[in-house]
Amino acid sequence: MSSDWPVCRISDVAEVVGGGTPSSKVEEYYGGDIPWITPKDLSSHREMYISAGGRNITGLGLSKSSAKMLPIDTVLLTSRAPIGYVAIAKTEVSTNQGFKSLILKEGNDPVFFYYLLKFNVPLFESRATGSTFKEISGQVLKDTELRIPDYETQKAIGEKLRSLDKKIELNSKINQTLEQMAQAIFKSWFVDFEPVKAKIAALEAGGSEDDALLAAMQAIAGSTLFATDTADADAQTQLARLQTEHPEQYATLRATAELFPSAMQESELGEIPEGWNAGQLSDIAMFTSNRISVEELSVETYISTENMLENKAGIRNAASLPSAATVIKFEPLHILVSNIRPYFKKIWLANFNGGRSADVLGFESKHQGTSEFLYNLLYQDQFFDYMMLTSKGAKMPRGDKDAIMQFAIAVPPVELMKYFSQRVEAFYNLINMNRSGGRSLSELRDTLLPKLLSGEIDVSALADNTEVNA
Repeated sequence: MSSDWPVCRISDVAEVVGGGTPSSKVEEYYGGDIPWITPKDLSSHREMYISAGGRNITGLGLSKSSAKMLPIDTVLLTSRAPIGYVAIAKTEVSTNQGFKSLILKEGNDPVFFYYLLKFNVPLFESRATGSTFKEISGQVLKDTELRIPDYETQKAIGEKLRSLDKKIELNSKINQTLEQMAQAIFKSWFVDFEPVKAKIAALEAGGSEDDALLAAMQAIAGSTLFATDTADADAQTQLARLQTEHPEQYATLRATAELFPSAMQESELGEIPEGWNAGQLSDIAMFTSNRISVEELSVETYISTENMLENKAGIRNAASLPSAATVIKFEPLHILVSNIRPYFKKIWLANFNGGRSADVLGFESKHQGTSEFLYNLLYQDQFFDYMMLTSKGAKMPRGDKDAIMQFAIAVPPVELMKYFSQRVEAFYNLINMNRSGGRSLSELRDTLLPKLLSGEIDVSALADNTEVNA
Protein backbone atom coordinates (compact mmCIF):
# COMPACT_ATOMS: atom_id res chain seq x y z
CA MET A 1 0.00 0.00 0.00
CA SER A 2 1.08 3.59 -0.59
CA SER A 3 0.99 4.20 3.18
CA ASP A 4 4.14 2.10 3.30
CA TRP A 5 5.84 4.38 0.77
CA PRO A 6 7.86 7.29 2.17
CA VAL A 7 6.72 10.87 1.53
CA CYS A 8 9.45 12.61 -0.44
CA ARG A 9 9.93 16.08 -1.79
CA ILE A 10 10.80 16.01 -5.47
CA SER A 11 14.11 17.66 -4.57
CA ASP A 12 14.89 14.56 -2.46
CA VAL A 13 14.88 12.34 -5.52
CA ALA A 14 15.88 14.67 -8.36
CA GLU A 15 17.69 17.84 -9.31
CA VAL A 16 15.11 20.22 -10.81
CA VAL A 17 16.63 22.14 -13.73
CA GLY A 18 15.20 25.00 -15.78
CA GLY A 19 16.11 25.90 -19.35
CA GLY A 20 16.99 28.97 -21.35
CA THR A 21 17.14 30.51 -24.81
CA PRO A 22 20.24 32.11 -26.33
CA SER A 23 19.83 35.41 -28.15
CA SER A 24 17.95 34.96 -31.42
CA LYS A 25 20.00 37.84 -32.84
CA VAL A 26 23.22 35.84 -32.84
CA GLU A 27 22.92 33.19 -35.53
CA GLU A 28 26.14 31.44 -34.48
CA TYR A 29 24.31 30.21 -31.36
CA TYR A 30 22.12 28.00 -33.55
CA GLY A 31 22.62 25.18 -36.04
CA GLY A 32 24.88 23.10 -33.83
CA ASP A 33 24.59 19.49 -32.70
CA ILE A 34 22.83 19.90 -29.34
CA PRO A 35 19.09 19.04 -29.53
CA TRP A 36 17.16 21.99 -28.11
CA ILE A 37 13.65 21.06 -26.96
CA THR A 38 10.75 23.50 -26.68
CA PRO A 39 7.16 22.88 -25.48
CA LYS A 40 6.07 23.01 -29.13
CA ASP A 41 8.27 19.97 -29.83
CA LEU A 42 6.36 18.02 -27.19
CA SER A 43 2.89 19.28 -28.18
CA SER A 44 2.81 16.93 -31.18
CA HIS A 45 5.11 14.29 -29.67
CA ARG A 46 3.21 11.11 -28.79
CA GLU A 47 5.99 8.81 -27.56
CA MET A 48 7.70 8.48 -24.21
CA TYR A 49 11.25 9.15 -25.40
CA ILE A 50 12.52 12.17 -27.33
CA SER A 51 15.93 12.62 -28.93
CA ALA A 52 15.53 15.70 -31.15
CA GLY A 53 13.82 19.07 -31.21
CA GLY A 54 12.81 21.36 -34.00
CA ARG A 55 16.10 23.22 -33.74
CA ASN A 56 19.64 22.53 -32.54
CA ILE A 57 21.99 24.92 -30.76
CA THR A 58 25.76 25.14 -30.46
CA GLY A 59 27.85 24.74 -27.35
CA LEU A 60 28.37 28.50 -27.44
CA GLY A 61 24.61 28.99 -27.54
CA LEU A 62 24.24 26.75 -24.51
CA SER A 63 26.80 28.77 -22.58
CA LYS A 64 25.04 32.04 -23.54
CA SER A 65 21.75 30.98 -21.99
CA SER A 66 20.61 29.63 -18.64
CA ALA A 67 20.07 26.24 -20.29
CA LYS A 68 22.04 23.22 -19.17
CA MET A 69 23.08 20.06 -20.97
CA LEU A 70 20.74 17.40 -19.63
CA PRO A 71 21.88 13.78 -19.46
CA ILE A 72 20.13 10.76 -20.94
CA ASP A 73 17.05 9.68 -18.91
CA THR A 74 16.29 13.19 -17.72
CA VAL A 75 12.50 13.52 -17.34
CA LEU A 76 11.35 16.65 -19.17
CA LEU A 77 8.28 18.51 -17.87
CA THR A 78 6.80 21.60 -19.52
CA SER A 79 6.17 24.11 -16.76
CA ARG A 80 4.15 26.64 -18.77
CA ALA A 81 2.22 27.14 -22.00
CA PRO A 82 0.96 24.53 -21.20
CA ILE A 83 1.96 22.68 -18.05
CA GLY A 84 2.20 18.93 -18.27
CA TYR A 85 3.84 17.66 -21.45
CA VAL A 86 6.27 14.95 -20.33
CA ALA A 87 9.04 13.03 -22.11
CA ILE A 88 12.26 11.21 -21.29
CA ALA A 89 15.48 12.34 -22.96
CA LYS A 90 16.87 9.51 -25.09
CA THR A 91 20.07 11.46 -25.71
CA GLU A 92 21.73 14.51 -24.19
CA VAL A 93 19.49 17.53 -24.78
CA SER A 94 18.87 21.09 -23.64
CA THR A 95 15.56 22.90 -23.23
CA ASN A 96 14.20 26.40 -23.35
CA GLN A 97 12.77 28.16 -20.31
CA GLY A 98 9.38 26.47 -20.70
CA PHE A 99 10.67 23.41 -18.83
CA LYS A 100 11.46 22.27 -15.33
CA SER A 101 13.30 18.99 -15.90
CA LEU A 102 14.15 16.26 -13.41
CA ILE A 103 17.67 14.82 -13.36
CA LEU A 104 16.94 11.79 -11.19
CA LYS A 105 19.24 10.76 -8.40
CA GLU A 106 20.57 7.21 -8.33
CA GLY A 107 17.98 4.62 -7.36
CA ASN A 108 15.05 6.19 -9.20
CA ASP A 109 13.45 4.94 -12.42
CA PRO A 110 12.77 7.49 -15.20
CA VAL A 111 9.85 5.50 -16.65
CA PHE A 112 8.10 5.49 -13.27
CA PHE A 113 8.62 9.25 -12.92
CA TYR A 114 7.33 9.79 -16.47
CA TYR A 115 3.97 8.32 -15.41
CA LEU A 116 4.11 9.92 -11.95
CA LEU A 117 4.48 13.41 -13.45
CA LYS A 118 1.74 12.83 -16.02
CA PHE A 119 -0.61 11.63 -13.30
CA ASN A 120 0.10 14.68 -11.14
CA VAL A 121 -0.38 17.34 -13.82
CA PRO A 122 -3.62 18.58 -12.14
CA LEU A 123 -1.66 19.05 -8.90
CA PHE A 124 1.04 21.05 -10.69
CA GLU A 125 -1.57 23.18 -12.45
CA SER A 126 -3.25 23.98 -9.14
CA ARG A 127 0.06 25.30 -7.78
CA ALA A 128 0.97 27.37 -10.82
CA THR A 129 0.98 31.17 -10.62
CA GLY A 130 1.08 34.07 -13.06
CA SER A 131 -1.24 36.55 -14.73
CA THR A 132 -0.22 36.42 -18.41
CA PHE A 133 0.21 32.64 -18.32
CA LYS A 134 0.32 30.11 -15.49
CA GLU A 135 3.67 28.58 -14.60
CA ILE A 136 4.86 26.22 -11.91
CA SER A 137 8.10 27.52 -10.44
CA GLY A 138 11.16 25.43 -9.84
CA GLN A 139 10.94 25.95 -6.10
CA VAL A 140 7.29 24.90 -5.92
CA LEU A 141 8.10 21.78 -7.92
CA LYS A 142 11.06 21.00 -5.66
CA ASP A 143 8.89 21.35 -2.56
CA THR A 144 6.04 19.19 -3.93
CA GLU A 145 5.64 16.11 -1.76
CA LEU A 146 4.68 12.72 -3.21
CA ARG A 147 4.69 9.16 -1.93
CA ILE A 148 7.49 7.38 -3.80
CA PRO A 149 8.20 3.63 -3.51
CA ASP A 150 11.55 1.87 -3.57
CA TYR A 151 13.44 1.42 -6.84
CA GLU A 152 12.27 -2.17 -7.48
CA THR A 153 8.63 -1.16 -7.10
CA GLN A 154 9.19 1.90 -9.29
CA LYS A 155 10.72 -0.33 -11.94
CA ALA A 156 7.88 -2.86 -11.83
CA ILE A 157 5.18 -0.18 -12.06
CA GLY A 158 6.96 1.57 -14.91
CA GLU A 159 7.38 -1.69 -16.83
CA LYS A 160 3.71 -2.63 -16.41
CA LEU A 161 2.45 0.72 -17.69
CA ARG A 162 5.10 0.88 -20.40
CA SER A 163 4.14 -2.58 -21.71
CA LEU A 164 0.60 -1.34 -22.30
CA ASP A 165 1.83 1.82 -24.04
CA LYS A 166 4.12 -0.27 -26.24
CA LYS A 167 1.15 -2.33 -27.41
CA ILE A 168 -0.81 0.86 -28.10
CA GLU A 169 2.15 2.29 -30.05
CA LEU A 170 2.51 -0.96 -32.02
CA ASN A 171 -1.14 -0.84 -33.05
CA SER A 172 -0.66 2.76 -34.12
CA LYS A 173 2.44 1.91 -36.18
CA ILE A 174 0.67 -1.00 -37.86
CA ASN A 175 -2.18 1.33 -38.77
CA GLN A 176 0.27 3.86 -40.20
CA THR A 177 1.78 1.11 -42.34
CA LEU A 178 -1.64 0.01 -43.57
CA GLU A 179 -2.55 3.61 -44.45
CA GLN A 180 0.76 3.95 -46.31
CA MET A 181 0.11 0.73 -48.21
CA ALA A 182 -3.30 1.92 -49.34
CA GLN A 183 -1.87 5.29 -50.33
CA ALA A 184 0.99 3.65 -52.23
CA ILE A 185 -1.49 1.68 -54.34
CA PHE A 186 -3.66 4.77 -54.83
CA LYS A 187 -0.68 6.86 -55.93
CA SER A 188 0.56 4.17 -58.30
CA TRP A 189 -2.82 3.73 -59.99
CA PHE A 190 -4.45 7.15 -59.86
CA VAL A 191 -1.64 9.70 -59.56
CA ASP A 192 1.39 8.24 -61.35
CA PHE A 193 -0.69 6.00 -63.67
CA GLU A 194 1.99 3.30 -63.47
CA PRO A 195 -0.07 0.41 -64.95
CA VAL A 196 -0.97 2.59 -67.95
CA LYS A 197 2.60 3.73 -68.46
CA ALA A 198 3.82 0.13 -68.16
CA LYS A 199 1.50 -0.86 -71.01
CA ILE A 200 2.65 2.08 -73.12
CA ALA A 201 6.32 1.25 -72.55
CA ALA A 202 5.78 -2.39 -73.54
CA LEU A 203 4.01 -1.41 -76.76
CA GLU A 204 6.63 1.21 -77.64
CA ALA A 205 9.31 -1.46 -77.22
CA GLY A 206 7.56 -3.50 -79.93
CA GLY A 207 5.64 -5.79 -77.60
CA SER A 208 2.22 -7.24 -78.21
CA GLU A 209 -1.00 -6.50 -76.35
CA ASP A 210 -0.29 -9.58 -74.22
CA ASP A 211 3.14 -8.17 -73.39
CA ALA A 212 1.51 -4.89 -72.43
CA LEU A 213 -0.95 -6.70 -70.19
CA LEU A 214 1.91 -8.61 -68.57
CA ALA A 215 3.74 -5.35 -67.91
CA ALA A 216 0.65 -3.84 -66.29
CA MET A 217 0.20 -6.94 -64.14
CA GLN A 218 3.77 -6.55 -62.93
CA ALA A 219 3.22 -2.86 -62.15
CA ILE A 220 0.03 -3.64 -60.21
CA ALA A 221 1.36 -6.59 -58.24
CA GLY A 222 4.83 -5.33 -57.45
CA SER A 223 7.93 -7.50 -57.23
CA THR A 224 7.04 -9.11 -53.88
CA LEU A 225 4.17 -11.07 -55.39
CA PHE A 226 6.57 -12.73 -57.83
CA ALA A 227 9.34 -13.58 -55.35
CA THR A 228 10.64 -17.08 -56.03
CA ASP A 229 13.67 -19.16 -55.26
CA THR A 230 14.84 -18.69 -58.83
CA ALA A 231 16.47 -15.29 -58.93
CA ASP A 232 16.69 -15.12 -62.72
CA ALA A 233 13.14 -16.28 -63.47
CA ASP A 234 11.48 -13.85 -65.85
CA ALA A 235 8.15 -12.21 -65.16
CA GLN A 236 6.33 -14.49 -67.57
CA THR A 237 7.61 -17.58 -65.74
CA GLN A 238 6.64 -16.10 -62.40
CA LEU A 239 3.18 -15.24 -63.66
CA ALA A 240 2.81 -18.77 -65.05
CA ARG A 241 3.69 -20.14 -61.61
CA LEU A 242 1.15 -17.79 -60.03
CA GLN A 243 -1.47 -18.98 -62.54
CA THR A 244 -0.76 -22.62 -61.65
CA GLU A 245 -0.45 -22.29 -57.88
CA HIS A 246 -2.94 -19.48 -57.24
CA PRO A 247 -5.34 -19.32 -60.18
CA GLU A 248 -7.90 -17.10 -58.46
CA GLN A 249 -5.23 -14.56 -57.53
CA TYR A 250 -3.88 -14.66 -61.07
CA ALA A 251 -7.35 -14.11 -62.56
CA THR A 252 -7.96 -11.14 -60.28
CA LEU A 253 -4.61 -9.62 -61.19
CA ARG A 254 -5.27 -10.03 -64.92
CA ALA A 255 -8.76 -8.58 -64.63
CA THR A 256 -7.37 -5.57 -62.80
CA ALA A 257 -4.73 -4.97 -65.46
CA GLU A 258 -7.41 -5.08 -68.14
CA LEU A 259 -9.17 -2.15 -66.45
CA PHE A 260 -6.28 0.16 -67.34
CA PRO A 261 -5.99 1.59 -70.88
CA SER A 262 -2.80 1.40 -72.93
CA ALA A 263 -2.67 5.08 -73.95
CA MET A 264 -2.77 8.58 -72.48
CA GLN A 265 -4.80 11.56 -73.63
CA GLU A 266 -4.40 15.31 -73.28
CA SER A 267 -6.76 17.12 -70.91
CA GLU A 268 -7.00 20.38 -68.99
CA LEU A 269 -5.25 18.51 -66.16
CA GLY A 270 -2.43 17.46 -68.44
CA GLU A 271 -2.02 13.89 -69.65
CA ILE A 272 -4.48 11.42 -68.12
CA PRO A 273 -5.31 7.81 -69.07
CA GLU A 274 -7.39 7.39 -72.19
CA GLY A 275 -11.10 7.12 -71.39
CA TRP A 276 -10.81 8.88 -68.03
CA ASN A 277 -12.45 12.27 -67.53
CA ALA A 278 -10.98 15.57 -66.36
CA GLY A 279 -13.53 16.36 -63.68
CA GLN A 280 -13.96 17.62 -60.16
CA LEU A 281 -14.79 16.28 -56.73
CA SER A 282 -18.51 16.90 -57.20
CA ASP A 283 -18.52 14.23 -59.93
CA ILE A 284 -17.90 11.47 -57.40
CA ALA A 285 -18.85 12.90 -53.99
CA MET A 286 -21.52 14.88 -52.19
CA PHE A 287 -21.90 16.48 -48.78
CA THR A 288 -24.13 14.67 -46.28
CA SER A 289 -26.93 16.57 -44.57
CA ASN A 290 -29.23 14.18 -42.65
CA ARG A 291 -29.60 15.00 -38.96
CA ILE A 292 -29.62 13.02 -35.74
CA SER A 293 -30.88 13.82 -32.23
CA VAL A 294 -28.14 14.60 -29.72
CA GLU A 295 -30.03 12.36 -27.29
CA GLU A 296 -28.94 9.42 -29.44
CA LEU A 297 -25.25 10.37 -29.15
CA SER A 298 -22.50 9.88 -26.60
CA VAL A 299 -18.98 11.28 -26.31
CA GLU A 300 -17.86 8.19 -28.24
CA THR A 301 -20.13 8.93 -31.22
CA TYR A 302 -19.99 12.73 -31.48
CA ILE A 303 -17.28 14.21 -33.69
CA SER A 304 -16.17 17.83 -33.64
CA THR A 305 -13.00 19.41 -34.96
CA GLU A 306 -11.65 19.36 -31.37
CA ASN A 307 -11.69 15.58 -31.09
CA MET A 308 -10.32 14.90 -34.56
CA LEU A 309 -6.58 14.25 -34.46
CA GLU A 310 -4.00 16.13 -36.51
CA ASN A 311 -2.03 14.65 -39.39
CA LYS A 312 -4.68 12.11 -40.41
CA ALA A 313 -4.48 10.23 -37.11
CA GLY A 314 -8.22 9.61 -36.73
CA ILE A 315 -10.40 10.57 -33.75
CA ARG A 316 -10.68 10.39 -29.98
CA ASN A 317 -13.66 10.71 -27.66
CA ALA A 318 -15.32 14.11 -27.42
CA ALA A 319 -15.00 16.12 -24.21
CA SER A 320 -18.75 16.83 -24.17
CA LEU A 321 -21.90 16.87 -26.29
CA PRO A 322 -23.31 20.01 -27.93
CA SER A 323 -26.27 21.87 -26.45
CA ALA A 324 -28.22 21.78 -29.74
CA ALA A 325 -31.15 19.40 -30.10
CA THR A 326 -29.85 17.90 -33.35
CA VAL A 327 -26.61 17.75 -35.32
CA ILE A 328 -25.64 16.43 -38.75
CA LYS A 329 -25.55 12.66 -38.93
CA PHE A 330 -22.75 10.49 -40.28
CA GLU A 331 -22.78 6.80 -41.18
CA PRO A 332 -20.17 4.09 -41.78
CA LEU A 333 -18.02 4.83 -44.85
CA HIS A 334 -18.70 8.57 -44.73
CA ILE A 335 -15.47 10.57 -44.82
CA LEU A 336 -15.19 13.28 -42.17
CA VAL A 337 -12.80 16.22 -42.68
CA SER A 338 -12.29 19.13 -40.29
CA ASN A 339 -13.12 22.37 -42.08
CA ILE A 340 -11.29 24.59 -39.57
CA ARG A 341 -7.59 25.21 -40.21
CA PRO A 342 -7.24 22.60 -42.97
CA TYR A 343 -3.46 22.59 -42.51
CA PHE A 344 -4.00 20.33 -39.48
CA LYS A 345 -5.08 17.60 -41.95
CA LYS A 346 -7.82 16.03 -39.85
CA ILE A 347 -9.62 13.22 -41.67
CA TRP A 348 -11.39 10.00 -40.66
CA LEU A 349 -13.19 7.18 -42.48
CA ALA A 350 -16.24 6.52 -40.30
CA ASN A 351 -16.97 2.98 -39.18
CA PHE A 352 -20.05 3.61 -37.01
CA ASN A 353 -23.11 5.85 -36.87
CA GLY A 354 -22.88 9.18 -35.08
CA GLY A 355 -23.24 12.93 -35.26
CA ARG A 356 -20.86 15.72 -36.21
CA SER A 357 -20.51 19.45 -35.73
CA ALA A 358 -21.05 21.87 -38.60
CA ASP A 359 -17.28 22.54 -38.62
CA VAL A 360 -16.68 18.96 -39.72
CA LEU A 361 -17.51 18.19 -43.34
CA GLY A 362 -19.10 14.85 -44.22
CA PHE A 363 -18.47 13.37 -47.67
CA GLU A 364 -20.37 10.49 -49.21
CA SER A 365 -19.49 8.64 -52.41
CA LYS A 366 -21.98 9.00 -55.26
CA HIS A 367 -21.13 5.50 -56.44
CA GLN A 368 -21.78 2.58 -54.09
CA GLY A 369 -18.68 0.62 -53.20
CA THR A 370 -16.17 3.42 -53.83
CA SER A 371 -15.84 4.97 -50.37
CA GLU A 372 -12.26 3.81 -49.84
CA PHE A 373 -11.31 5.37 -53.18
CA LEU A 374 -12.85 8.69 -52.10
CA TYR A 375 -11.15 8.51 -48.71
CA ASN A 376 -7.73 7.98 -50.29
CA LEU A 377 -8.36 10.84 -52.70
CA LEU A 378 -9.20 13.23 -49.85
CA TYR A 379 -6.32 11.83 -47.75
CA GLN A 380 -3.74 13.33 -50.12
CA ASP A 381 -1.77 16.39 -49.07
CA GLN A 382 -2.77 18.05 -52.35
CA PHE A 383 -6.39 18.09 -51.22
CA PHE A 384 -5.60 19.79 -47.91
CA ASP A 385 -3.32 22.26 -49.72
CA TYR A 386 -6.22 23.07 -52.04
CA MET A 387 -8.56 23.55 -49.06
CA MET A 388 -6.11 26.06 -47.61
CA LEU A 389 -5.62 27.82 -50.95
CA THR A 390 -9.37 28.34 -51.35
CA SER A 391 -10.18 28.88 -47.66
CA LYS A 392 -11.74 31.98 -46.14
CA GLY A 393 -10.38 33.86 -43.13
CA ALA A 394 -6.82 34.61 -42.08
CA LYS A 395 -6.75 34.02 -38.33
CA MET A 396 -8.86 30.85 -38.46
CA PRO A 397 -9.09 29.71 -42.12
CA ARG A 398 -12.20 27.78 -43.00
CA GLY A 399 -12.66 25.70 -46.14
CA ASP A 400 -15.05 27.03 -48.78
CA LYS A 401 -17.57 24.24 -49.46
CA ASP A 402 -18.34 25.41 -53.00
CA ALA A 403 -14.63 25.59 -53.87
CA ILE A 404 -13.94 22.23 -52.26
CA MET A 405 -16.36 20.51 -54.60
CA GLN A 406 -14.48 22.07 -57.52
CA PHE A 407 -11.25 20.27 -56.59
CA ALA A 408 -9.91 19.04 -59.94
CA ILE A 409 -9.40 15.28 -60.36
CA ALA A 410 -8.87 12.71 -63.07
CA VAL A 411 -12.01 10.57 -62.83
CA PRO A 412 -11.38 6.87 -63.55
CA PRO A 413 -14.12 4.39 -64.52
CA VAL A 414 -16.42 3.49 -61.63
CA GLU A 415 -15.45 -0.16 -62.02
CA LEU A 416 -11.81 0.69 -61.28
CA MET A 417 -12.74 2.84 -58.27
CA LYS A 418 -14.78 -0.09 -56.94
CA TYR A 419 -11.96 -2.54 -57.47
CA PHE A 420 -9.49 -0.32 -55.63
CA SER A 421 -11.95 -0.01 -52.73
CA GLN A 422 -12.33 -3.78 -52.58
CA ARG A 423 -8.57 -4.22 -52.65
CA VAL A 424 -7.91 -1.97 -49.64
CA GLU A 425 -11.10 -2.70 -47.67
CA ALA A 426 -9.28 -5.32 -45.59
CA PHE A 427 -6.69 -2.70 -44.60
CA TYR A 428 -9.35 -0.49 -43.07
CA ASN A 429 -11.09 -3.39 -41.34
CA LEU A 430 -7.78 -4.20 -39.65
CA ILE A 431 -7.18 -0.52 -38.84
CA ASN A 432 -10.57 -0.36 -37.09
CA MET A 433 -9.79 -3.54 -35.14
CA ASN A 434 -6.45 -2.10 -34.05
CA ARG A 435 -8.07 1.17 -33.01
CA SER A 436 -10.64 -0.71 -30.97
CA GLY A 437 -7.89 -2.73 -29.33
CA GLY A 438 -5.90 0.45 -28.71
CA ARG A 439 -8.87 2.06 -26.96
CA SER A 440 -9.27 -1.00 -24.73
CA LEU A 441 -5.58 -0.92 -23.85
CA SER A 442 -5.77 2.81 -23.15
CA GLU A 443 -8.73 2.27 -20.83
CA LEU A 444 -6.84 -0.50 -19.02
CA ARG A 445 -3.76 1.71 -18.66
CA ASP A 446 -5.83 4.65 -17.41
CA THR A 447 -7.53 2.35 -14.90
CA LEU A 448 -4.24 0.93 -13.67
CA LEU A 449 -2.36 4.23 -13.55
CA PRO A 450 -3.94 5.78 -10.43
CA LYS A 451 -4.25 2.43 -8.67
CA LEU A 452 -0.62 1.54 -9.20
CA LEU A 453 0.70 5.00 -8.36
CA SER A 454 -1.39 5.14 -5.20
CA GLY A 455 -0.39 1.63 -4.12
CA GLU A 456 -4.02 0.48 -4.21
CA ILE A 457 -2.92 -2.38 -6.46
CA ASP A 458 0.25 -4.32 -5.71
CA VAL A 459 2.11 -4.47 -9.01
CA SER A 460 3.69 -7.81 -8.10
CA ALA A 461 0.22 -9.37 -8.12
CA LEU A 462 -0.46 -8.39 -11.75
CA ALA A 463 0.01 -10.83 -14.59
CA ASP A 464 0.83 -9.67 -18.13
CA ASN A 465 -2.76 -10.26 -19.22
CA THR A 466 -4.38 -8.68 -16.15
CA GLU A 467 -7.86 -7.27 -16.66
CA VAL A 468 -8.96 -4.68 -14.12
CA ASN A 469 -12.49 -3.52 -13.53
CA ALA A 470 -12.79 0.26 -13.42
